[in-house]
Amino acid sequence: MDDLRTTHLTRRPANALVRLAGQVPLLLGLAGMVIVFVVFGGLRIDLAMIGYLVLVGFVAMLPQPVVTVTRTLEVPVPAPVQPVIEQDMLPAFVEALGDPGLVLDGRGAVLHRNGAAARQYPSLQLGRVMTLVMRNPDLVAAIEGSQRTGEPRSFELHETVPSETWDRVVVAPIRRPDRDWFADENRQMLVTFQSLTELKRVDALRTDFIANASHEMRTPLASLVGFIDTLLGPAARDAAAREKFLGIMRSQAERMSRLIDDLLSLSRIEMHQHVRPTGSVDLTALLREVREGLQTQAKAAAIDVILTMPKAPVTVSGDRSQLYEVFENLIDNAIKYGADGKTVEVELVDIDRSGLKHMVSVTDHGPGVEPEHVPRMTERFYRIDAEASRKKKGTGLGLAIVKHIIQRHRGQMSIRSRPGEGLRVEVLLP
Repeated sequence: MDDLRTTHLTRRPANALVRLAGQVPLLLGLAGMVIVFVVFGGLRIDLAMIGYLVLVGFVAMLPQPVVTVTRTLEVPVPAPVQPVIEQDMLPAFVEALGDPGLVLDGRGAVLHRNGAAARQYPSLQLGRVMTLVMRNPDLVAAIEGSQRTGEPRSFELHETVPSETWDRVVVAPIRRPDRDWFADENRQMLVTFQSLTELKRVDALRTDFIANASHEMRTPLASLVGFIDTLLGPAARDAAAREKFLGIMRSQAERMSRLIDDLLSLSRIEMHQHVRPTGSVDLTALLREVREGLQTQAKAAAIDVILTMPKAPVTVSGDRSQLYEVFENLIDNAIKYGADGKTVEVELVDIDRSGLKHMVSVTDHGPGVEPEHVPRMTERFYRIDAEASRKKKGTGLGLAIVKHIIQRHRGQMSIRSRPGEGLRVEVLLP
């Protein structure tokens, strides 16, 4: 389609010679006048020539008008260009995805896979039919449904081998503006995987936390209600039974109080976990204070807490009350569960490891734990022996609190243990 466009052309004044050429009639008229003055007026020829040249110069200097010429031109206007993704750009687009992504042909065979897909699904080689490699009914239904309708399909993929994972899988046809999807012999589909594993694990942790907290609270409450009913009924006048039951009730109430205190402490720590503490703490003085505070428990368990640390102060940035809670929990656990070893060693040393400068280790010589329990010991309410933990007045939250406090201080924590060799906890601080 052509567009009529108006163009304005402006003609500028030409140079002197060109302007004289445009004034030939005027110059001829002046020359005739000069000849008349010479023939009939007796004017000298030399003066007549000088005068004529002056008149010619005057004519050459006269201003010329600016002439504007308007012309209408027919200018062809190109048709609008439809945005089309080039075929060789599709692999680059899939490669730029952060999640695993694959391009399938009409048969469901893999035409291209990005690096994330190659790492997560190494068996999905180029040219292999995806549904023959991943024999999942939901995946087969999504691919066939997308091929049949030309519309995207999505589902949640749950796999248990080699580890339990969840993914949101989306199968979408790759449509080109100039082609009909159903008539295209080279039609393709894009398959993407978005990991839901971490969200599922967080949701499971929250569910387990509520269930465990409810269970921990329900048990002592049930005991309290039972003993109160007994004291109001059969044991109303039995002084010995009343004294015994009141002692048990007090113990159960203290258990609930410790649990509530730990839950509140954990909540406060998580609320401020992103804020790094700015206080100044002397670790040597803090560790001495923690040991003194636990002397009663240590003597009752016949445990000797041995401190090994520099004589000079060792200062770190941190929240003093929270660091006190860390080492109180660790040393208290070592006293409770490492009583067979008779000693608990607490050592403070300097290190140089990726910005971490100080390490405090707490080592007991008790029975130790099996290796499969070690990674889970910092989970909330996780107990290796639930009954033994309750007898020792544990809430199952101590190491979880320790882990979150150390994370707030931008430190690291490691636990090492083998059956019969005791347990060692290392706290690394910047």
